[in-house]
Amino acid sequence: MLIKSAEFVVSNTDPSLCPASVQPEFAFIGRSNVGKSSLINMLMGVKNLAKTSSEPGKTRLINHFIVNNEWYLVDLPGYGYAKVLRSSREKWIKFIRKYILERENLYCVMVLLDIRLEPQQNDLDFMNWLGENGIPFVMVFTKTDKLSKSIIEKNLEAYHEEMFKSWEELPQIFVTSAEKGTGKEELLDFIADTIQQSTAE
Repeated sequence: MLIKSAEFVVSNTDPSLCPASVQPEFAFIGRSNVGKSSLINMLMGVKNLAKTSSEPGKTRLINHFIVNNEWYLVDLPGYGYAKVLRSSREKWIKFIRKYILERENLYCVMVLLDIRLEPQQNDLDFMNWLGENGIPFVMVFTKTDKLSKSIIEKNLEAYHEEMFKSWEELPQIFVTSAEKGTGKEELLDFIADTIQQSTAE
C-alpha cells in the first residue's frame, strides 16, 4: 500500500462521537511507552502525525486519522504505566473497551508489544479479553532495532510458549522497528489485504 495522504480528523473520549462507521478502521494500542506514536509516524511517513513523548501515557484520547481518504488509523491510549490518578486510568479503560466492542467498522486491533520485554501480564490479559469478545487482532512487536536477531527470536519464542498456554492458534505476528522502518511494508500490505477481502465478501 502506498500512503498518499494521512490527516488528523478528531480526538475524543466518547465512541459515539467518532466519525461515522462507514470506512474501515485499524486501531493501534499497547502498553505505555511501547513506541506506538513512533510506529504510526513511520507507517504513515509523516514525522509528527502522532505526537511522541518521553513521558509514558501521553495519549489520552481516541485519535482518528484518515488515510488515503479510504480508511481510518485509530490511535488509542496506552494501558499500563501512566502518571495519572487511578480513577482517570479506569475511565480510559472504560471508553477504550466501549470503543472496541461497539465500533462496527473496526476491522482489526494492532496490539503493540515491546520485543525487549518478557511477556507482560497486562498484555496477555488484554489479548485474552479481545479473544473472548471475538475481536480480530494481530501482534506487532516494536523496537527490534534494540536487539540482535538471536535475542529477537528467543523473545518471540517466549511469547509463543506463553500464548499457547491459553490459545490453540496464535494471531498473525509482525516484527517492526520505527527507527529502521522494519515491518512497514508487511503491515501496510496486511491492512490493504484485509480491506480488499472484506469488500470482496
